[in-house]
Amino acid sequence: MRVPPFHRFRQFSQISAIFVLGMVVGSVVYNAIFHMGYNMLWLHNQDLRVQIEQYQKDIKTLKKYNNTSTVIREIKIRAEENKIKESTSAMDPVIAKEIISEMGTDLEPMRGRSMFDIDTDGKLARLLLNDKIYMVREKEYAVRIRTMLVMEGVLQIWVEIHPYRRN
Repeated sequence: MRVPPFHRFRQFSQISAIFVLGMVVGSVVYNAIFHMGYNMLWLHNQDLRVQIEQYQKDIKTLKKYNNTSTVIREIKIRAEENKIKESTSAMDPVIAKEIISEMGTDLEPMRGRSMFDIDTDGKLARLLLNDKIYMVREKEYAVRIRTMLVMEGVLQIWVEIHPYRRN
């Protein structure tokens, strides 16, 4: 009985190891690309859900107050970027959208109020919401109202969101 030479099997095992390693690396790269695309799709979906919720609220109030032109029918909240960068990382857009959504529910009583009473209502909103702390994803964020503007039945509020630091 003859024993085959082992140097041929050694070459074959090296080639098969490189082939398997290539399969593993290729699957890791494909998985990373897939998850990056899925994450972008999820962020876009979250944005669209917030928009749908806002549009449903707007439709409900527009139907309710369609004959009156001096009431607040729509509330738009916009997040401003911090002028002074306290941290090197930027605010996650998902967190900002969740905070804006929570602020929208806090400001819901302002809908239907007269635009001419915005002076007292604006002061009340500032007292209630200025430096209010929102808990999102187990982190605390403080909100500071920068500007409030009412025009043609739309209350627009610009806010600054930053991580809350306890003293």
